[in-house]
Amino acid sequence: MPTDLDRVRTGDEALPLPELLRLRARLRPDDTAYVFLHNGEDPQDHLTYAELDAAADVRAGLLTARGLGGRRAVLMYPSGLEFVRTLLGCMRAKVAAAPVQAPRRLKDVERIRRVARDAGTTTVLTETSVLRELEDRFGDLEDLLGLTVLDTDALAVAEAGAAAAAVPDSAPGLDDIALLQYTSGSTGDPKGVIVTHANFLANAAETDALWPCAPEGTVVNWLPLFHDMGMLFGVVMPLWAGIPSYLMAPAAFIRRPARWLEAIARFRGTHAAAPSFAYELCAREAAEGRTGQVGDLSSWRVAANGAEPVRWHVIREFTEAFAPHGFAPRAMCPGYGLAENTLKATGGDQEREPTSVWLSGAALREGRVETVGVGEPGAVPITSSGRTVPGTEVRIVDPGTSRACAPDTIGEIWISGPCVAAGYWGRPEATEETFRARVRNADGSLEDERTYLRTGDIGFLHAGELHVAGRLKDLIIHQGRNYYPQDIELTAEGSAEGLHPNCAAAFAVEDLGKERFVIVVEADGRAVRAHGTQGLRERIARAIHEHHRLRFDAVVLVRRGAIPKTSSGKVQRRACRTLYENGDLPDLAAPSAVRP
Repeated sequence: MPTDLDRVRTGDEALPLPELLRLRARLRPDDTAYVFLHNGEDPQDHLTYAELDAAADVRAGLLTARGLGGRRAVLMYPSGLEFVRTLLGCMRAKVAAAPVQAPRRLKDVERIRRVARDAGTTTVLTETSVLRELEDRFGDLEDLLGLTVLDTDALAVAEAGAAAAAVPDSAPGLDDIALLQYTSGSTGDPKGVIVTHANFLANAAETDALWPCAPEGTVVNWLPLFHDMGMLFGVVMPLWAGIPSYLMAPAAFIRRPARWLEAIARFRGTHAAAPSFAYELCAREAAEGRTGQVGDLSSWRVAANGAEPVRWHVIREFTEAFAPHGFAPRAMCPGYGLAENTLKATGGDQEREPTSVWLSGAALREGRVETVGVGEPGAVPITSSGRTVPGTEVRIVDPGTSRACAPDTIGEIWISGPCVAAGYWGRPEATEETFRARVRNADGSLEDERTYLRTGDIGFLHAGELHVAGRLKDLIIHQGRNYYPQDIELTAEGSAEGLHPNCAAAFAVEDLGKERFVIVVEADGRAVRAHGTQGLRERIARAIHEHHRLRFDAVVLVRRGAIPKTSSGKVQRRACRTLYENGDLPDLAAPSAVRP
């Protein structure tokens, strides 16, 4: 006979996450829910379902007693268990939480203020260690004036009794806001994606349909929890599936990527997700002989790879590097998603090795999909991001006419289904433009009344599977041909030793009415010593011209870490372009025109 939890898992009973936690705490109180690995290694902190349920009650009571029930609050936590306790407490009190990165730099503090203003709140929730650091480093900044910062861990101890009495009686509904997921763009004001409890449940169910979480499953996650991928894989999916989640701070992974793999081997992880650059870092660690303690990875069934686009050579390099450790090629599961769809939209079959389509680079620049043989001169591999599941539909649409494209034709990716978020908080015009698109027939009439999410990404469907080509706004168009910046950046990164993966940004700028092409590349001391700044710029420009027949007007060399990136490590080309145009890039040498 199916249990209550079985009915939740099969979708026969839909419970918002705090109510699902309540059910798990009643039926499986002592099972491990979350574990935090200090320094990425030591499992010192853990929560059972009963402990988490009680902690969420206390925090829900604290918020309710302060009159925040049904309102909004910014969550400013490092990766750790207090974030999980407070997030579930917010959901229980019907507080729409807006997670942000705990501040490390001035721009992080400025972003917190902008997010709070956009969300219409003056309340920031954090933990004591962050509050003290915030006061010590940034307490006199104008950006913090008017904000009330509460340390929930200290308050939970000091006011536990009173908080318990204030726990709301009514549970949140499926259409209530579970989260305001703020996009990671760095230009302009941030936009909060309205994620409902129904969105979370639908995305967890769809993810499980593609990449099933068996009862013995385990998640190992280093992604920041305020980010959409870290939120879904690190917090939501494990709670929905009823499997433990081992969490570590992103910095622990960045300092030594092998820690992530060691934790997967040690705790027999079955599910772990990361952008493409993380797998590339791990493959490089292996090539340099720094992964000797990784151990057995045979338990890893789903290595979700969610960068856009997923790099084919990274898949091959990672698979080959860790096959001796038991990593199965079919475990690599490329996928595609975005915050506006809660997260996942498509994913590769976990029972099949990843695939790619090799295309003519010349045809691709003209917006055509023309398949060629593997490795042919000028060929470009585009990795498959897999399929949807029933209920979600992906269409490829001409962004100018809103007409559906034929198979094997490049266009904008549009999505419809239960995972599409409700819109942007407080932005009706942007919501209408992005979340309410409709496909049109050849005569301009509406195909039907179904609405779609316009993703801003471009790609094509081949053999029923989605292949992502890049961002519509990042596309470089020259003499009627399309150039995809990620392909140019990959060429630049491979042009000399001392250049690193995910360390370049290619874009076009306007200069006195003329379009100029610029590439910014991070270089370490080894590359500069080997070639000199001028020689290194020439090598990069020559490689780009040889591979893409495109001449760049400026090659700018910067120090490591200078290129702006999102919280998950994706290069922010438009933000980099703004820095370049404002003269704010820390050049290793004054930029100049470089001709191959």
